[in-house]
This record gives sequence, C-alpha cells and structure tokens, in this order.
Amino acid sequence: MLQILVVGLGGFLGAICRFFITKLFNQFNIILPFGTLVSNIIAAFILGLIVGIERNSQVLNPDLRAFITIGCLGGLSTFSAFSIETFMYLELARYWKAALNIFLNVGVSLLFVILGIILGKVIKG
Repeated sequence: MLQILVVGLGGFLGAICRFFITKLFNQFNIILPFGTLVSNIIAAFILGLIVGIERNSQVLNPDLRAFITIGCLGGLSTFSAFSIETFMYLELARYWKAALNIFLNVGVSLLFVILGIILGKVIKG
C-alpha cells in the first residue's frame, strides 16, 4: 500500500514538472511541440542514469526507485502526448513533421538513455 502512495506522489510531481516544461518550451513551438520532446528526453536521461548506476547492484531502496522511475518519470514522460501530436501531423498530411517528431522523440530519447547509462556507470565507478 505504501508503494502505491509513493508512486502516486511521484506521478503527481512528475506531471507538475511536465506541465511547467510544456508551458516553457511550447512557446518555441516553431516546428514541433518541444515541451513533449524535452520532457521525454529528460525522463529518458534520468531513467538511463538510474539504470547505469544500479546496473549490477541495488543502490536505491525499492520504494525510492519506484517513486522516481514509475512515479516521477512516468508522470514526466509523455508518450500519449507524443502519439496524438504525431497523429495530428499525419491527419493534416504533414508527413515530414510526423517523421521528424517520431525520429526526435524516439531517437533522441534512446540516445539520452544510453548517455544516462554511461554516466551512471562512470558515477558508480
């Protein structure tokens, strides 16, 4: 029961962060909705960092890990927003924007997971 509350609190905080990131970065929405992209990249990097640090040993207690990874990062990352934004580009026949949105959200998020894992290994020593 405690872990459910911990994850819920993390999700609440992650969603608030996503709200502010979206407000801040969508004002630069020249080509794509950058708030979604930035939220996904940040969440991917932090998750990669945690995985890199904990690759061969548990550093965080399970409740803290669930709070950060499932709660905070789950509330911060925005796969559903990314999906609907991409769908709207497809619906408007803006195929290059849809493709760019897919490439940046998936490709750059994957890159930042890898960078986070590498940094986590370096921090772990």
